[in-house]
Amino acid sequence: MQDQENQEVSNQPEAEAADAAAQGAPANEPGLEEQLSATEAKLAEMHDAFMRAKAEADNIRRRAQEDVSKAHKFAIESFAEAMVPVRDSLEMALKVEAPTVESIKEGVEMTLKQLTAAFEKNRLLEVMPQPGDKLDPNKHQAVAVVPSDQEANTVVTVLQKGYTIADRLLRPAIVTAAAPK
Repeated sequence: MQDQENQEVSNQPEAEAADAAAQGAPANEPGLEEQLSATEAKLAEMHDAFMRAKAEADNIRRRAQEDVSKAHKFAIESFAEAMVPVRDSLEMALKVEAPTVESIKEGVEMTLKQLTAAFEKNRLLEVMPQPGDKLDPNKHQAVAVVPSDQEANTVVTVLQKGYTIADRLLRPAIVTAAAPK
């Protein structure tokens, strides 16, 4: 009789496994549904975090584009503000009814000082090589090579000064260079 009881006890797990298999759930893994729901919850949480990060990246990109657009639009604002007084001075000079040579010269000198100050304020600097300076192709443009007592490839005369803006060449100085001897 004990053999029969042992056999019934040993058949009991097999019967439970058969019932579980019939229902579609594995018998040896209790809590699988709980693991699945926990995994789904974690997936939803990660998806939400991903969507938030993506939205933040889109916002940063949009703000950066707006900043670049504004920078382009208002890039010369400071320079324009510095140039307005120069224009005002020129217009006032034209309104003088009986200008003398001296008053015109004085007005031009004052206007040139305003213009120079505006250039300096906005980092627009002159490139003015001196005769004898070494020819720098990054800042000078030699339009002619002339015989000279100076060393070869040096500046002989400056025909037109150049300009840099914020350490970038705007216009090279136009010069004549000494020919090799």
